[in-house]
Amino acid sequence: MAEDSGQERTEEPTAKRQKESREKGQVARSKELNTLAVVMVAAVGLLMLGPRLAQRLMDLMVYNFSIEREALYNTDSMGLHLLSSLNHGFSGLAPLLFMLLVAALVGPVLLGGWLFSAKLLAPKGERLNPLAGLKRMFSIKALVELLKALAKFLVVLVMALVVLNMRTDDLLALGNQPLPTAITHSAWVLGTSLVLLASALILIAAVDVPFQIWDNKQKTKMTKQEVRDEYKDSEGKPEVKSRVRQLQREMAERRMMGEVPKADVVITNPTHYAVALKYDPVQSGAPVVVAKGADFLAQKIREVATEHDVIVLESPPLARAVYYSTELEQPIPAGLYLAVAQVLAYVYQIRQYQQGKGQRPGPMPEPPIPEDLRRDE
Repeated sequence: MAEDSGQERTEEPTAKRQKESREKGQVARSKELNTLAVVMVAAVGLLMLGPRLAQRLMDLMVYNFSIEREALYNTDSMGLHLLSSLNHGFSGLAPLLFMLLVAALVGPVLLGGWLFSAKLLAPKGERLNPLAGLKRMFSIKALVELLKALAKFLVVLVMALVVLNMRTDDLLALGNQPLPTAITHSAWVLGTSLVLLASALILIAAVDVPFQIWDNKQKTKMTKQEVRDEYKDSEGKPEVKSRVRQLQREMAERRMMGEVPKADVVITNPTHYAVALKYDPVQSGAPVVVAKGADFLAQKIREVATEHDVIVLESPPLARAVYYSTELEQPIPAGLYLAVAQVLAYVYQIRQYQQGKGQRPGPMPEPPIPEDLRRDE
């Protein structure tokens, strides 16, 4: 159940929730898997290194029980003897200890991966609260852990009895064997017995690992309200997003209106649409749309064009075609080259007439618009 709203946690955790949970150290971990890794490595290590370790122990016993008489009365030699014994014993145990160290480090990351969270090291007052401690002691999770411990004890106990029954003859035979053979044989018995005991831990880990994964997933599940709140936080509140979009539109419109005075011609619908075109044969091979708009924005484009003596021409089919087929600051499509070329030629004639260098041009002929670029009202 959710802590505050009372809603059930039925929704799968989002990527953000999973990331936050991982940062808090909330990942699936299995102590049984860690124990299995250490015990299995110890068993395999004894089987692999048992004879060598037994030989080292026998050599160490011989070395320590064969001290010369003079060395017993020399305190310096006894200290050196002790250091030599420690070095000899450690060199025999070092490979097995190293294997156990690797198992102890790798075991915890087999489930959940490597994780270092500073938040886990931070002190929490709730951990010192005796009421919270009692609540954890008598929780369902504590009951599950108790049942797991009892089950693990029973499984290991049964397997230990089975192993003891299987190895009874070997254990009794140790007393009749020479010391070197008995030590080597005992290492083998211990290693195989650990392997069998570890096989019992495999069963326990096979049950515990899926449970830990399921339990961690249940903890990270979200209520519908939490999903909605997270979406609002990540995507932004609707009113804020609307205001941002409005400001962006206003800024884009101001930039666009600043380009209208630089246009060569504004083509209108005459009232619903307006597009401003600029042709620079040096920088681009085709006319570019520097401004376009519909309704109120189209009216603003016409007003700015009139204020700055930009020629405004009416050509509804061409205005609609350019408006719908071209984006701002992009050249017009190839299908409109001929139509726009006729318009620019007509604009050139008007400019010549305004400068007193030619006759007044007649009405502009309707530019040809390809069928695939025509747009009706």
